[in-house]
Amino acid sequence: MEKTNGSSNGGYEPHPPPYNPHDHGESSYTGVSYQVGKGNVAVVSPPGTYSNMVNPEGAAAARENQQYGEAPPVCSYGSEDSGFSDAAIRRGFIRKVYLTLMIQLLVTVGIICAFLFWDTLREWAWDNNWFSYCMMAAVMVLIVALSCCDNLRRQVPLNFIALGLFTIAEGLMLGSVAANFDAEAVLWAVGATAVVSFALSLFAMQSKWDFTAANGSLWVFAWTLVSFALLCAILRSQYLNIMYACLGTLLFSLYLVFDTQLILGGKHRKYEVSPEEYVFAALNLYLDIVSLFLLLLQLIGLCR
Repeated sequence: MEKTNGSSNGGYEPHPPPYNPHDHGESSYTGVSYQVGKGNVAVVSPPGTYSNMVNPEGAAAARENQQYGEAPPVCSYGSEDSGFSDAAIRRGFIRKVYLTLMIQLLVTVGIICAFLFWDTLREWAWDNNWFSYCMMAAVMVLIVALSCCDNLRRQVPLNFIALGLFTIAEGLMLGSVAANFDAEAVLWAVGATAVVSFALSLFAMQSKWDFTAANGSLWVFAWTLVSFALLCAILRSQYLNIMYACLGTLLFSLYLVFDTQLILGGKHRKYEVSPEEYVFAALNLYLDIVSLFLLLLQLIGLCR
């Protein structure tokens, strides 16, 4: 008998029994949640009663047994507190930027005071004008490097080393320039810069006017001021120099508001700085404040 069955089935074992849908019926499903891709996207399948039957009739019966109005699988982007997380990241970014800026300004003020009140260093700066031009060239090289090299300004500790070298070079340049002015005029310029910068920062934080959308206008204004500076250098008029200092103060005041709003971000801002660019953000604010100081010092020196 076994030999006969083997020959009828081609020499293989007997076939398994056919699939019977009634033996399996419906089973309870508790739901599942899983990630999709590398992003922060979660797909959640709600619990319910699902049928194990594979034939169309059984699938139709299972669909009829489900309650009407059942919601489809929920697709949620991130966790429920994603907005709070973004706000927390932005607040941490702002604290890091302003702490870095404060350290830069303290180092710069200390170097300027050394050139003002250390007579030997001040006289050396008078006798060696090449030092100011060398520091200016070093500052320009470091600005280009920090602006164009993403890895340099994002990789720790290279970004802090480059920013520290830039701050020292800028402080030495400002100190050698300030040595040519009276100490009283320099202190007045420092105080005026502090007051103007603080007032403009408060305005940028509270204002609903979006200065980040005016990037093109500020760029045109800046190049117009460069052309006016060339005209002032040719004509050598004191009144034109005073006008140039006033226009430059206005320009960098607007840039300070612009850069502050880029850092703060928010729903009223068209553009904002990425939280990874805290060194670049501190560099922009520092350059705005330093430019304000130089222009105010020039204006005070011309008016005196």
